[in-house]
Amino acid sequence: MLNRFFKLDENQTTVKTELLAGTTTFFTIVYILAVNPEILSSAGIDKGAIFIATVLASVIGTLIVALRANYPFVLAPGMGLNAYFAYSVVGGMGFSWQLALLAVFTEGLIFILLSMSNVREAIFNAIPTSLKIAASGGIGLFITFIAFQSSRIVVDSSSTLVTANQISLGNLRGQELCTILTIFGTLITACLIARKMKGALFLGILITWGLGIVCELCGLYVPDETCRTLLPEFSISSLSEMFRAFGETCGALFVPANWTLRGSESTGFSLVASFDFLTVVFAFLFVDLFGAVSTLAGVSAAGGFMEPNGKLPRIKGALYAESVATAAGAVLGTSTTTTMVESVAGIFVGGRTGLTAVFAVLLLIAAIPFAPLFLSVPGFATAPALILVGFSMVSSILKINFRNVGESVPAFIAFITMPLAYSISDGIMLGVIAYTFINVFTGNRNRVSVLMYVLTALFMLKYALI
Repeated sequence: MLNRFFKLDENQTTVKTELLAGTTTFFTIVYILAVNPEILSSAGIDKGAIFIATVLASVIGTLIVALRANYPFVLAPGMGLNAYFAYSVVGGMGFSWQLALLAVFTEGLIFILLSMSNVREAIFNAIPTSLKIAASGGIGLFITFIAFQSSRIVVDSSSTLVTANQISLGNLRGQELCTILTIFGTLITACLIARKMKGALFLGILITWGLGIVCELCGLYVPDETCRTLLPEFSISSLSEMFRAFGETCGALFVPANWTLRGSESTGFSLVASFDFLTVVFAFLFVDLFGAVSTLAGVSAAGGFMEPNGKLPRIKGALYAESVATAAGAVLGTSTTTTMVESVAGIFVGGRTGLTAVFAVLLLIAAIPFAPLFLSVPGFATAPALILVGFSMVSSILKINFRNVGESVPAFIAFITMPLAYSISDGIMLGVIAYTFINVFTGNRNRVSVLMYVLTALFMLKYALI
């Protein structure tokens, strides 16, 4: 039945391969279950409630993309937009978190309407193939940079922005040791890949984590206030409190009394009609629209799912999944839900169908009662997988014709902007602007579609006004 429904034979995969891919993807995105509550809790939402909302929003979106589009993509609350929600909308502008969630919900409803039409699909198809390939490579470089930062292989620098971490071999007790373990884990995982071992990334995660546990048991790693224990932890004492808090958070955005704006005498429905609220909805809509398209393009290119003409089959199902998950996630109590770039980790180990996503969903559900255990997987153990996934994605730029300046220069701008600007959407937007200008002023107007002109104008307005 699974073979027939998910077309496993047609996609040259097996249940075992899809299970391994789903497990690998889960372990590379499990960090979001810890990071999203940490960020959104600064807006005043209970951490436990956010944890449950994060899992449920991810489950809803991932199941839709698995069953309706049959892609191995996993959806979860997106990094960047959660920070914008907490630090800019709530912390900066003074929105109550309930009003901010209502803005996310409104954005989700608009996206559902756009996904049912051909607007988002047309935007995806209008982006040139070279820029989609560049998006894949740029995302690879981006997630590699994130892994380098999270494991402190590179650190902040006042003179060069970032620099290599100067590790003292005489002080390997906490984060310094984790950095060393990340480097060793990357080398070990690379060797496993070179030997063509199935599940190399997942094995690399387990081996790296295992090395850390051994170091702690031997006294080489000493947990402190900045570095937690690496031993698996399990406790169910706080589960009832988590569900109680979730019951209070879920649906709280529909209570007008909760809609407040710091410094404003207006409350309730009058705020929803205000310019400030509409501005926030537009900002969420704009960033998510092109961020989602950019991520989907990159992940699809990395998995080889796009057709030669650059179109993605069954794209409406994937876009619809993001839209519904965003609206549902807002009701549950979390920020915008989108396709995770880490989905390429499962694709890299052979995930080809929605069955990969279904297995990831099962693990996400399992993460609720076993939250403390799943959250014990340290970031340094998943970093090697992200680094090597980034390596595999960056290689996609070899498909770009670098002799054609009209194609290669915009692609390069998109590729390099993503990690340097810490933004996938900024990369694709600057790439689109460059593509239009270069091809128009070099007499290649036939390469630029009408929609590309529209996108270029919108992106330039975005940079001018937002």
